[in-house]
Amino acid sequence: MDSLLSLRVFAAVAEAKSFAAVADRMNISAAMTSKHVQHIEAAVGARLLNRTSRSVSLTEAGAIYLAAVRPLLEGLDEAGARLANSTIDPRGTLKISMPVWLAEPGFVRVLAAFRRRYPDVAFDLDLSGRPVNLVEDGYDLALRVSPTLDEGLIARRLVDVTFHIVAAPALLDRIGRPRDVSDLNGAPFLAYSPVTTGGRVRLGLGPNAPEVRMIPVMQSSNETLLFQAALEGMGIAIMPHPVARADLAEGRLERLLPELPAPTVALSAIYSDRSYLPAKTRSFLDFLAGPEGFGGPLGAL
Repeated sequence: MDSLLSLRVFAAVAEAKSFAAVADRMNISAAMTSKHVQHIEAAVGARLLNRTSRSVSLTEAGAIYLAAVRPLLEGLDEAGARLANSTIDPRGTLKISMPVWLAEPGFVRVLAAFRRRYPDVAFDLDLSGRPVNLVEDGYDLALRVSPTLDEGLIARRLVDVTFHIVAAPALLDRIGRPRDVSDLNGAPFLAYSPVTTGGRVRLGLGPNAPEVRMIPVMQSSNETLLFQAALEGMGIAIMPHPVARADLAEGRLERLLPELPAPTVALSAIYSDRSYLPAKTRSFLDFLAGPEGFGGPLGAL
């Protein structure tokens, strides 16, 4: 049995806490995944993983062994990458977690342009909005508008995203068009639950940004649902510019208080903090930051 492969399987199972996930990722059977781990355990003469029907965890010996072998495996990967850097072609499946509001024509054009350049790369995109563990869930990277990061992750800033306060004309005809921030107090509100489940909203960044208290009539973690509710006149929403721009231009939505500085938040690519990135991931990050991605036409989100 290939001992180096067995080491890689053991390390992957230890990080993912799942035999099935690693078997799927490495394209081997679950039984063979287990045999690779057993091979390493037999070689070192110690049980490295605790297995139950519901979970996989490191034993004390396993944690010590993983800490010793992980740098060796990463060193081998990095050495191979340096030798092959001039000729390696991006290939494989890019598994990405991203916000649902990026499901818009401009970003899809970026994906299509990347595929034209790198036809051996496919996409597996999760737009559920749920928090993910990049390592354990097998993601290559996540696109996030977030001021904080989990430990062990790094972020590459891509572009600033502008957010607007919007509402349907029919709603504004009914409740009146706000002339001042204070006019928003008591207005019906469509709340994005990861940020606020109540009606207390700070309209901008920093401690001096004005704050209002609207009345939540719907809360959800899905921006698309909130956007559709805004179009139907259910309430006022705070939406990323890419989501609302077409309907603002065509009059189906109105921007409220346009004289108020629109808050902007950085959209970043988040990935595991490691010295070696697969060619597919590195190429996609560079593409997003380049002239065909957010460094070009999409640079004004």
